[in-house]
Amino acid sequence: MAATLSACGSTNWGFPYRATIQQGNWITTGQVAQLEVGMTRDQVRFVLGTPTLQDPLHADRWDYPYYNQPGYGKDELRKFTVWFENDQLTRWSGDPQPDRQPFQKADSGKEAIALPGNAGTDEDAAGATPEAVKE
Repeated sequence: MAATLSACGSTNWGFPYRATIQQGNWITTGQVAQLEVGMTRDQVRFVLGTPTLQDPLHADRWDYPYYNQPGYGKDELRKFTVWFENDQLTRWSGDPQPDRQPFQKADSGKEAIALPGNAGTDEDAAGATPEAVKE
């Protein structure tokens, strides 16, 4: 009985179960690349989403924090901030952002690779040449 219970604690489905906690805004490098100086608040909201933090004392600053506390593993905290003057975007800064959405990772922790014959998108198969697949 003890050996059975100890085996349950060796994976992510261990005992006791610890749920993953995600809070904040997930921002990608593609979204950051769309930002341009002079954009309005509405345009920034369309690109990045509604900010998690809007401080009334700093009305010209929007903060986009993201926090992930997995049940097992290291915590992750990313920050991203945009600043406005006269309701126009003037600058932005923050931690490096990922180039994917959270659902774009395979369960193994490696990104899925689309190969000929695998279930991929039409775009993956349409532009692939035999030379490109070998690389």
